[in-house]
Amino acid sequence: MMRYLVRHQTRFDYSYPVRFARCNLRLHPVDWDGQRIEDYRLSVDPVGQVTPGRDGGYLAITDRLVVDRPAIKLVIESRSTLTVDREAPTALAGDHSVTQAGVAASDQRALDRMAPANFLFPSPLIATFPEITAWCAKELRPERGIVEAGLALAKAIQAQFHYDGSATELDTSPLQAFAAKRGVCQDFAQIMISGARSAGVAAAYVSGYLRTVPPAGKERLVGADATHAWVMLWCGPERGWLGFDPTNGVTVGSDHIVCAIGRDYADVSPIDGIFLGRDGQKIEVAVDVEPLAEAGELTPPASARAR
Repeated sequence: MMRYLVRHQTRFDYSYPVRFARCNLRLHPVDWDGQRIEDYRLSVDPVGQVTPGRDGGYLAITDRLVVDRPAIKLVIESRSTLTVDREAPTALAGDHSVTQAGVAASDQRALDRMAPANFLFPSPLIATFPEITAWCAKELRPERGIVEAGLALAKAIQAQFHYDGSATELDTSPLQAFAAKRGVCQDFAQIMISGARSAGVAAAYVSGYLRTVPPAGKERLVGADATHAWVMLWCGPERGWLGFDPTNGVTVGSDHIVCAIGRDYADVSPIDGIFLGRDGQKIEVAVDVEPLAEAGELTPPASARAR
């Protein structure tokens, strides 16, 4: 079990003062299997109006921020205290096969946010492509156990794709990243989801945080972490949704913190919105995932904000 303090700061610097900004914030981690939120606090500079946002239909807590005074910068910072107690899943002899997991997902009649039927088909940012389908099918063989196959595919992506923060943009398609064989966690998650859905498996996109461990002898750098993305596959009614991280080639345990779950990045992006002003903006993001055992004495957390 791990207890964390997560600080997530996004700073917008504008070329000229903006007259108005409106943002959707999805920075509040959700309650999920093996994860409990103790406290969440949001600060905005300059002060704006924060209200509950519209329910997008997927597992995300959305706040609506409006800043209606001239500003040359906007700083949004969230602080979350939470406990994660989750074992990384392993393959079991009785797991559904890839085909059985897909059939079982299609047979489910649930209509809730995490109903597998919501995640079986292409979504606005994740289409299916013959090239990706064929490549992923080598690991997602119909008769193979779904957990074994999911981990094998995550490991294949981790081994054969190069992590390169300059290779792609937020709107890079899975096919473009696949052809380049390089990208970031968002790209690798989208490639895996595209392949899984092509095989008939329900696959969701997860936005969250990853605890990073510094090299031996090196201090952990505050603010050096980043938001992370991975995949959940629905592995049958007995095992439900399980996490797979293709960037690191692992299943998801207590080092991963779930913030939001949707069909693709557009459903769960940490911040999106508009501003009215001249020219562009510069964005800087700093994330710190700190195990509280290393944080010293902290102010006792308040109750998590009621929703």
